[in-house]
Amino acid sequence: MVTEADTCRKLIVPRLQAAGWDDEPCAIQEQRTFTDGRVMFVGGQPRRGQKKRADYILRYRPDYPIAVIEAKAGYRSAQDGVQQARDYAEVLGLRFAYASNGHEIVEIDMAAGTEAVRTHFPAPDELWTRLRDRLDLPEPAAERVLEPGFPDPDRPLRYYQEIAVNRSLEAILGGQRRLLLNLCTGAGKTAVAFQLCWRLWSAGWNKRGDHRRPKILFLADRNILVDDPKDKTFTPFGDARWKLGASSISHGRDIYFSTYQAIAADERRPGLYREFAPDFFDLIVIDECHRGSARADSSWREILDWFEPAYQLGMTATPLREESRDTYAYFGDALYTYSLAQGIADGFLAPYRVHRIVTDLDAVGWRPSAGELDRYGREVPDEEYQTRDFERTVVLRARTEAIARHLTDFLKNTDRYAKTIVFCVDQDHASEMRAALVRLNADMVAKHPDYVARVTADEGDIGKGMLSRFQDLEAETPVILTTSQLLTTGVDAPTCKNVVLARVVGSMAEFKQIIGRGTRLREDYGKLWFSILDYTGTATEKFADPAFDGEPAAEITTEIDDAGEVVSTDVDEHEDGWTDDPDEPTTTVLPPDDDVDGLPRKFYVDGGEVEVVAHLVYDLDGDGKRLTVRKLTDWTGEKVRTLFATPAAFRAEWAIPDKRGAIIDALAERGIDLHALATEAGRPEDDPFDLLCHLAWNAPLTTRAERARRLRDAGIFDRYGDDARAILDALLDRYASGGADELALPQALKVQPVSNFGNPSEIARRFGGPQPLREAVAELNAALYAA
Repeated sequence: MVTEADTCRKLIVPRLQAAGWDDEPCAIQEQRTFTDGRVMFVGGQPRRGQKKRADYILRYRPDYPIAVIEAKAGYRSAQDGVQQARDYAEVLGLRFAYASNGHEIVEIDMAAGTEAVRTHFPAPDELWTRLRDRLDLPEPAAERVLEPGFPDPDRPLRYYQEIAVNRSLEAILGGQRRLLLNLCTGAGKTAVAFQLCWRLWSAGWNKRGDHRRPKILFLADRNILVDDPKDKTFTPFGDARWKLGASSISHGRDIYFSTYQAIAADERRPGLYREFAPDFFDLIVIDECHRGSARADSSWREILDWFEPAYQLGMTATPLREESRDTYAYFGDALYTYSLAQGIADGFLAPYRVHRIVTDLDAVGWRPSAGELDRYGREVPDEEYQTRDFERTVVLRARTEAIARHLTDFLKNTDRYAKTIVFCVDQDHASEMRAALVRLNADMVAKHPDYVARVTADEGDIGKGMLSRFQDLEAETPVILTTSQLLTTGVDAPTCKNVVLARVVGSMAEFKQIIGRGTRLREDYGKLWFSILDYTGTATEKFADPAFDGEPAAEITTEIDDAGEVVSTDVDEHEDGWTDDPDEPTTTVLPPDDDVDGLPRKFYVDGGEVEVVAHLVYDLDGDGKRLTVRKLTDWTGEKVRTLFATPAAFRAEWAIPDKRGAIIDALAERGIDLHALATEAGRPEDDPFDLLCHLAWNAPLTTRAERARRLRDAGIFDRYGDDARAILDALLDRYASGGADELALPQALKVQPVSNFGNPSEIARRFGGPQPLREAVAELNAALYAA
């Protein structure tokens, strides 16, 4: 029988070599893994799911893949691989796909929507010519698309980054002047921008088509979004880099970096951007482009309008929504989109566990007592104040203390050195929160004075230093940062394990940016997932939005008393008795203006007590979907039925050890751990096969001991000699106590009581040799599950 491996080695590879795909600069990538495998929780522990792997990826140039091939065994039809080839071509953004059993070749043209049977694989130039004609790229533009990227063996581009770079190159070289990439937070937009700029720069492309390297401006709205790329990712450009500022103008560099604020006009000066001619730049890359510059009425829009002759590439993590409509109107539809849900599914981004924590004041609101005065002696208006009013209109110190106390207890119960960012309403709130956390973590602050730090605009260089150490993989502290707006974006903190929402976030775009602080994966530092601690209901609201791409799952409610002790834990379905409607209007009471009699604009209430009354936890399941609230046993039965149509089909595969392992892996991919399942079902002595059949088809439950006894009573091993029967009987005892894994050879021969019969060679002689022994154990496996 010709296996798939035989097909690949003996039939497909020689035909690809004959077509010229093994001749440089073309390349055949065999058994190419292109995802890392989703991180999921199995038995409460994170583990990787299955990686996606293509049999072959054909590259016309090292940085330009052009086709994917799905191979099938020789005894199967090539048509059996067509759907898989299509799926992989779609994911990998390739125009051509092939399915082959070594004899038949089916070509799928994804752009034309056609399928055709071929007698041979096309030559590289044939495929490139067809693709180039479809892209309508003239020479020399077509050759510039193939310009190699900067080689980085330590961090090669992921498949979706490569798609983004090549799509952008094709669009720019094809004359498209406004472009947009929609890549979720944590997907590596800076790496995409760098490789795109490098390839255009190396190719000598510019908008006029003459022989010079391009002038490129990298534009963003925050220094950190400019400084990090300039000083890290873009360092291969060397002295070609330059950061613009009031006292740092240069016309002799190639790669410029600037914030809008540094070059925009203000009341003190005309726009610094006017120091450059409108046609000076060939390309402008606008990072986080949804934040202002695309709005027609934005003061920053004048910069893009001034440099209108330049090609302009916007990068955003925000899909088309009302709040981002101006962005899409200006740049057009995204050339390519890579979502948070896809990043989590591929295993490149960390999944999250959402903790919804509710204080009694957030549950029912707060109303001042008659004539109540704030800390400055002002009477607090008699109104009902809700979550959206807290820290904006009225500051309740007891609520801040309650949140800080709960967060402290959470860290004590998990990891007190887990990097944590607390997003507060404003700088004042961030200061109050920092002070509360310092008081509650005095033991840690005594060891590490910077254990808790505020990082806001007011901290300046001190805050930058704290942030730098927070980002440092080797630095233990600071552990907790309190902030308001400064860290919502552009902060690459790969080991950040907790994102805390102590303020309402109204914008989906901002919410995704905030969540992005935790999505970076660092497996080598044990960072495979992160927690979102939501004290305002923001996460509950945003995850319920159909536009959010990455839903949370099952929920657990934990009630906590004022001392922080757990009162009870229960699973429910949003029957929490309160609402957090983001559209509900806030109070109409407006606080006094600042500086009136030297007093702040918010009311500060220092008295009262606040308790955490509920704690809900949401998880992603193995499919990345929201779990309906069911027991693990119900969930398991459904998943078994999706894998096998009948008990007989299930039994036929389970009886074969190798296939049994594949079933166990398939269940684990769906978040089902057999040990945890047996514990929850209260049936630890049952054979997993019987438990699974019971949950899926209501079959009778049977213990392993009962299965072993029935097999002995059947007498199927009577034909063996006394010693061989005694060994098989000992193996049955091992099975009854530990399960079918105890029958695996040769390990099963090395433990008591089987090992009492001698070493493996001596045991095999009692059966007439190794092969009869293997056959006897295989028969034992099959007989166990015969009925």
